Amino acid sequence: MLNENQAIENHNHHFWGVLAGLLIGSLAGAGAMLLLAPQSGEKTRTQIQEKGLELRDRTTGLLDAAKAKIWLARKQITRDGRRKVKELVHHSQTRVNEQLEYVSDAAKSWKKANLSS
Repeated sequence: MLNENQAIENHNHHFWGVLAGLLIGSLAGAGAMLLLAPQSGEKTRTQIQEKGLELRDRTTGLLDAAKAKIWLARKQITRDGRRKVKELVHHSQTRVNEQLEYVSDAAKSWKKANLSS
């Protein structure tokens, strides 16, 4: 039981040590950033805004290009689909006509066979 309590205390002590280290490190990093910044905050904000606008424009251009490609692909797929449907309809009509001829010939043969008997 005593060992479990010591383990929990060590764990808690370790956790608070890590947390304190992170806090001190973050503050030191922020201070160094402010002291060593190559330009003013105003200039940095302006740069960020300009880069944001540039990124928005590039993204818009990429989206427009993607939409155009999708539109062309849709048009091609529609055209190919219609062509395939026409081919299938023609093939089906040909097969139906062949089957009708076959049935008609069979009926004529049957009729001829029954009349001659």
